[in-house]
Amino acid sequence: MKKAVLVILLFALCSNQIALMGQTKTLSLDNTFDVIRKYHPIVKQTQISIENARAVLQTTRGLFDPSLYVTNERKTFDGKNYYNYTNPEIRIPTWYGLNFKTGLEDNLGDRMLPSLSPGKSTYAGVELPLLKGLLFDKRRAAVQQAKLFTQLTRQEQRLMVNDILFEAAAAYWKWTAASRYLMIFDQAVNINQKRFELTRTAFELGDRAAIDTTEALSQLQQILFAREQAWLSVQQSRLTLSNYLWNEDTPYELDESVQPDSAWNAVSLISYPLPELETALRDASVSHPKLNIIDVQMEGLLIDRKLKQQALLPTLNLKYNFLSSGYGYKGVVAAPLFNNNYRFGIQFGLPLFLREARGEYKSIRFKVADLDYSAQQTKLEIMNKVKISFNELLTYQKQVVLFESNLNNMKKLLDAEEQKFSIGESSIFLVNTRENKLLETQQKLAELKTKFFEALLKVQWATGQIQ
Repeated sequence: MKKAVLVILLFALCSNQIALMGQTKTLSLDNTFDVIRKYHPIVKQTQISIENARAVLQTTRGLFDPSLYVTNERKTFDGKNYYNYTNPEIRIPTWYGLNFKTGLEDNLGDRMLPSLSPGKSTYAGVELPLLKGLLFDKRRAAVQQAKLFTQLTRQEQRLMVNDILFEAAAAYWKWTAASRYLMIFDQAVNINQKRFELTRTAFELGDRAAIDTTEALSQLQQILFAREQAWLSVQQSRLTLSNYLWNEDTPYELDESVQPDSAWNAVSLISYPLPELETALRDASVSHPKLNIIDVQMEGLLIDRKLKQQALLPTLNLKYNFLSSGYGYKGVVAAPLFNNNYRFGIQFGLPLFLREARGEYKSIRFKVADLDYSAQQTKLEIMNKVKISFNELLTYQKQVVLFESNLNNMKKLLDAEEQKFSIGESSIFLVNTRENKLLETQQKLAELKTKFFEALLKVQWATGQIQ
């Protein structure tokens, strides 16, 4: 009688813990991914990084914006008008190294600089680098680097999202497996509770020995203990998954009424479509974010190398301005370039040893070689990671099929043992032994099946394609 009271108390405690609050809701892996993509702070940070990269690109493009300058300078002293200079000017840089400018001058005064033209005049000119800066310069390099920075940020976002979603998927499948364990032990508790009641009744009627009630009670207590462990695993895994779930700007904790989608348990894996290894390897080699990041970094180094090559060239700049009296350009373009009304200049410069330019160029070459070695190693690691994930997937598929067959056999053995027990040809010890084997097989099958679906996603993660 005391044993029965103990069982009733344990069962009541267990029932209170498994009672769900409110209506049961289902959370699928796709729903989990949607929430993470929309609300996870790190995903939001990656979006901010992309916007920041676009802002940097806009800033560098500003290097080629036309500019308007207005200069006015005057001097009077002791009642004398030394000079009064007024010079509005528009400067237009271009992508191809040409710099145009046009402006007006109004120069007055008794003591003007001799190089200035008195009165009103107009000019339109061009500045052209003939050697260094003709094919490439710092402004063009800055814009190209900013474009690469935008590409780099996008690839870093892909890599980060790929990792976060896979981590969340791993947590989701652990939560799913733990929930399945709990369901298995809930069913086992109900079965063993009924078996204990029947055994106790049979003992009271004199059909069973007292030791059989002890055996049945011991089995029930062990399953209650295992059920508590399964309940703890559900709570822990649920909280772990909650680390990835957010509502707008606040973290979201999964409620106990939310259950994982159970459709996976009914899926047969014998003919389940699997990804092709060759396709996965090709996708990884072409579009894995890590490899794309290295490609972008390599392009950045090549831009730097191209710029350093320009530093090895001499400076030879040409300047030419058309000039016209008064505010107007009449006859300026039609006039011969070096006949009248022009200003011309040329600038040449060359460091005598070029040590700085040669040293920087060598340094860039070494960086390119170093990054090339890193790319080879990274690609090898990614290819092997894809193969490892694919092997795991195949192994889990075979193991699931094997354990499904084993589970059916275990059920048959348990059913046969229970029938023998009901007619007195077996013992409750053997029934419990069969049941324990069945429970182990059910847990292992749930573990393998959830690991199969996790491995299925792991192949996609290894190729860098989870988005």
